[in-house]
Amino acid sequence: MDLGLKGKTALVLGAGGGLGGAIARTLAAEGSSVAVADINKEAAEKAVAEIEANDGSAMAIAWDLADLSIIASNLSVIEARFGSVDVLVNITGGPPPTLVAGQSAESWRKHFDSMVLSVIAITDAVLPKMREKRWGRIITSTSSGVVAPIPNLGLSNALRMSLLGWSKTLAGEVGRDGVTVNIVLPGRVATQRITFLDEQKAKREGRSAEDVSAQSTASIPVGRYGEPQEYADVVTFLASIRASYVTGSVLRIDGGLIASV
Repeated sequence: MDLGLKGKTALVLGAGGGLGGAIARTLAAEGSSVAVADINKEAAEKAVAEIEANDGSAMAIAWDLADLSIIASNLSVIEARFGSVDVLVNITGGPPPTLVAGQSAESWRKHFDSMVLSVIAITDAVLPKMREKRWGRIITSTSSGVVAPIPNLGLSNALRMSLLGWSKTLAGEVGRDGVTVNIVLPGRVATQRITFLDEQKAKREGRSAEDVSAQSTASIPVGRYGEPQEYADVVTFLASIRASYVTGSVLRIDGGLIASV
């Protein structure tokens, strides 16, 4: 199946991590030129090296999502090399595990800026040229906690939830311009973030990380953690011309983990 992504320009935020890296590699394999953005420039450069080793086209950009002042300059660098962004994949880092009660206003502001406001501001910056071309894809990765709040991830549950309302509203505003806007939710996908969360839960409960992982696995209908590539394949489909009638959606990529309908 031709996904129609050859010659498109993709910007993947958080692309130095497990999910973002897999998405960047998969988009590149489909013929897109990919801007690999991450706060960790070395991680971004590693992902670019992997893409180029497979004859793909990519560039690395150091991008601190909490710094809104660099958006315009970073996009100018991308446009000079690859042209304006056709596909935007929003992935942000997660806050530390916390209860939702008793968090300082400073903590809420800090993580709101990096997890929510950054996504909105970057999307607003790339939208005008998408609408001008009458083609674009906005895909935002959040968390299964927006459907079923995850204990001790209070900041994440609350802040990521706001992106659902934003995304659904935006889909209604830009759909007639050929731009689709969707949310994707990872379940227990095997990344460093999930390993970290399992380890933190093990410490809190006085158990081994292996025991926590086994308990989590038992709750997943397919009986295992997901692979980043499985997540990337779904995101790449949403980015494609084949998904032109999918917008305003919240898609779970969780192996059946979330129990609610």
